[in-house]
Amino acid sequence: MVLLRRRFLCLAGAVAVLPALARVAMAQAYPTRPLRWIVGYPAGGATDTVMRIVGNLLSERLGQPVVIENRPGAATNLATQAVATAPPDGYTLLFAATTNAINATLYETLPFNFLRDIAPVSGLVEMPLVLVVNPSLSAATVAEFIDHAKANPGTINVASFGTGTISHLAIELLKAMTGVNVVHVPYRGGASMVADLLGGRVQAGVDALPNALPHVQRGALRALAVMSAKRAETLPEVPTVGETVAGYDVNTWTGVGAPAGTPPEIVGKLNREINAALATASLKTRLADIGATPIFYTPAEFGGLVAAETRKWAKVIKSAGVKAE
Repeated sequence: MVLLRRRFLCLAGAVAVLPALARVAMAQAYPTRPLRWIVGYPAGGATDTVMRIVGNLLSERLGQPVVIENRPGAATNLATQAVATAPPDGYTLLFAATTNAINATLYETLPFNFLRDIAPVSGLVEMPLVLVVNPSLSAATVAEFIDHAKANPGTINVASFGTGTISHLAIELLKAMTGVNVVHVPYRGGASMVADLLGGRVQAGVDALPNALPHVQRGALRALAVMSAKRAETLPEVPTVGETVAGYDVNTWTGVGAPAGTPPEIVGKLNREINAALATASLKTRLADIGATPIFYTPAEFGGLVAAETRKWAKVIKSAGVKAE
């Protein structure tokens, strides 16, 4: 009886180990076919540029094509839902961004729960936001901008690239932390916003640095400050908002997600290969040209960032009463 019991326990232990061994073997062979990388933004622009640069390098490292699939609509929610409902086999990835953390609160009902249904894989890049003004506005610093706004409440129009976007919430956070009364003017995208900024139809705006950079460099717009905690390498002479308004920190981040339930061995392999691609000197140079900086996270660290950002923007959205359009 003792021998039979021991044999049974050994067999039971072996059976229990089989699924883990199968996952390891699958991860070692992975990938054996092309990957889909779904992005909730239209082709073109800084986001698409980043994805295609990283996608090409990742394809080289994995030995399989990484097909970029642009699926815009519903403020990236269509793309997120497509990944949340895809098979958790590592062949469908999501271009995750700050927008996902915002949407968790901005939309009262969604057919998915981002924190539950999307597995964090890795970070990609940070792209700072910048507060820019038309040169006709006399303010040359954040302090002067705040003083002017307080002395002339409701007279400064500050543009964003859309209601409920990180650009808009950066303005709401600045209003909450300084008490300024400025008028938010939402646009449907950065291109039309910049056109009106250049034309002087709005005096100020919050834009992604890659979009604003060429206009700042040629003097068509004046950069008062970057919104992140650290100065931007591409505009080292431009201070941060936090240097004037203590504690202010707004950054746009991007990363990679996969359907929840994707084997951790595959998530781990993707994380290692993406981080290795981000570390290449050629990629860093190309990203620097558009004002982006690579960020390196483990899956757990990236998940922590997403959770913290979701909590942060939930407070701002609720306090400012922001509603999805």
